[in-house]
Amino acid sequence: MPTIKNTRLVYSTDPDVEVEPRREKKKKSSRGKQGPKLSNDGVIRVFLERKGRKGKSVTVLRGLPGDASGKKSLLKQLKSKLGAGGSIKDGAIEIQGDHRDRVVAILAKLGYKAKKAGG
Repeated sequence: MPTIKNTRLVYSTDPDVEVEPRREKKKKSSRGKQGPKLSNDGVIRVFLERKGRKGKSVTVLRGLPGDASGKKSLLKQLKSKLGAGGSIKDGAIEIQGDHRDRVVAILAKLGYKAKKAGG
């Protein structure tokens, strides 16, 4: 008996039936969650993101130097100066609301190179 194609054969009592295995689907890139790929040039880039947050705006800082404890202390300073909540996700600092201009000014005062990025 010939090979059966384009069917969804679940069970057959015929021992001669050969079913072609399913093709594996290509995995989608997870780049949307990670954000744009950045070069390691020492500049902190400040983005505004809304996707996946039910329309709420979030200021995201990427390209931060240092370890987790340094990021935590910077996050604490930013949250207190901006009066907003925030967290660290995937090595990036996220602050609730659109605070790009103020964040760039605060980072410049602290001695970091920072610039607004994205749209």
